[in-house]
Amino acid sequence: MNAEKLLEILHVAERLKDTPRHCYTSGGRRESVAEHSWRIALMAYLIRDEFPDVDMDKVIRMCLIHDLGEAFTGDIPTFLKTEEDEKKEEALLTQWVQSFPEPCRSDMLSLYKEMADRTTPEARVFKAMDSLEAVIQHNESHISTWAENEYDLNLTYGNDKVAFSPYLTHLRQVIREETLRKMEEA
Repeated sequence: MNAEKLLEILHVAERLKDTPRHCYTSGGRRESVAEHSWRIALMAYLIRDEFPDVDMDKVIRMCLIHDLGEAFTGDIPTFLKTEEDEKKEEALLTQWVQSFPEPCRSDMLSLYKEMADRTTPEARVFKAMDSLEAVIQHNESHISTWAENEYDLNLTYGNDKVAFSPYLTHLRQVIREETLRKMEEA
């Protein structure tokens, strides 16, 4: 990739550093989309030994690029995001990625399709971690930042995404226990 195109892509991606998510950090400020993407990539790296038959380098790539569309639309919490919002984000993202040189363009479009289809082990591991990281972040934030519906969500969100894996199911249970302790202490 030539240097000018690389800089152009990085300048767009930089927007995610300033794009706030619904969650707050333990320090009390809004988490950015870039921080969320970084941490699920770190999670993929840290659990790679739990999934010896999964291409965790591909999972890390999915983690890094999965929310790039939010550079154009901002973050919309899952419980507020409509099908129309998803279509708009996908269209803007696809239009942007279509401007990338090969082989990056084909690779990213292929990864986005795989993530959307969620039929491969890599896509399922990625999506589970995407959900779990959001719950972990809520547990780390002050409970006063939670919306009313997030008490239930923090106990159930991602259950369907982890069901394929005993390891991720156990991790989800440990996170749930952390949520319950947090709610009891509040």
